[in-house]
Amino acid sequence: MKIKLKTRDLTYISIFIAIIAICSWISIPMTIPFTLQTFAIFITIGLLGTFKSFIAILLYVFLGAIGLPIFSNFTGGLGILFGPTGGYILGFLFTSVITGKLIDLLPKKNIFLIIAMLTGLLTCYFLGTIWFVLVYTNSSGSISIYRALSLCVFPFIIPDLVKIGLASIIINKLKGKINL
Repeated sequence: MKIKLKTRDLTYISIFIAIIAICSWISIPMTIPFTLQTFAIFITIGLLGTFKSFIAILLYVFLGAIGLPIFSNFTGGLGILFGPTGGYILGFLFTSVITGKLIDLLPKKNIFLIIAMLTGLLTCYFLGTIWFVLVYTNSSGSISIYRALSLCVFPFIIPDLVKIGLASIIINKLKGKINL
């Protein structure tokens, strides 16, 4: 399979990697930091489409994995990916595929865009929380699923719903205005 990306595609992918990194730096430290990362992820998916958003997110993860400080709190490296929050970062890859495919398949109405993003968010929550439990169990004893959800999901539901709402507004405003 031959992949063809134009210079314009590579430019937009680079811009969105930078947007994701900047949004990850806007952070409130917690067990799982509160960031604007998911907001940027959803805008990237909604504007770039499935394939280009996957490439952007994959490169973002790769750049962070090799040590560039582009994850929350200006961190980077494999230690972050293999640490308790790594499942959420890696979950962004699955989020891009699932959300992007749903956006492609569902009718082009805002409610379906929101449903696609909610499905992607649930995917990220699921993968990230399972990862958190596995890493925490291996390093510090054990943790119940409910405790992990209390730390990693419940505090983020309302902020993430707001981020999805704002992302849908931005996507709808920009989708026809810029040539992505």
